[in-house]
Amino acid sequence: MTMVDVSAKPEIFREATATGKIKLKPATIALVREGKTAKGDPLYSAKIAGILAAKKCSELVPLCHPLPLTKVDVEAKVVSEAEVEVTAVVKTKAQTGVEMEALTAVSVALLTVWDMTKQYEKDAVGQYPSTALENIHVVKKFKQV
Repeated sequence: MTMVDVSAKPEIFREATATGKIKLKPATIALVREGKTAKGDPLYSAKIAGILAAKKCSELVPLCHPLPLTKVDVEAKVVSEAEVEVTAVVKTKAQTGVEMEALTAVSVALLTVWDMTKQYEKDAVGQYPSTALENIHVVKKFKQV
């Protein structure tokens, strides 16, 4: 096992955008919109968590290169009566891309929304019937040659 050698590659501007969603009950989404969740604002917390996660990506993913990130922008918003969407844009000037950092930012941001809302998602028998993280993927990759 080895981390890929990128030392021969030039440092160039790179950018990646990733997105994903979490499905929640409409009643939970209403609490998020009204700012009435017990732990605070899950959307704001998700943004901060996503930024921190992008910065820690190489510590979480074993063979991922540590990169000097020049920008991390995370947006978390309610997009329907049953969904929150997170989008992360990550930029660097480095020898390898930032897709993993963008995906990590989205994943941790969505997990933060889940952590802050899970108490409202249980059904009568304590199960989580409707909540799911969905479609976490890279939507854009750019490098300036």
